[in-house]
Amino acid sequence: MRIRTAIATCATTLVWLALMTVPALAKEGGAGTYGKADDKVVTNFGFGILIGFARLVTVLSTIQHLLDRRKSR
Repeated sequence: MRIRTAIATCATTLVWLALMTVPALAKEGGAGTYGKADDKVVTNFGFGILIGFARLVTVLSTIQHLLDRRKSR
């Protein structure tokens, strides 16, 4: 049973990787799927990552606090 699961997992992973190579290829001289990535685009993406991570930590901490408060009741 474990071998069958391992084979299915490997096959699924290989198919997924094969399908994901197509979008990863650059278009139009290396511009990628988004377009030209100048300094402003990269900076805004970095700020988005920072803000998104801060929000994720805040939301997960709030959920943990609510669950701990419920458990202690």
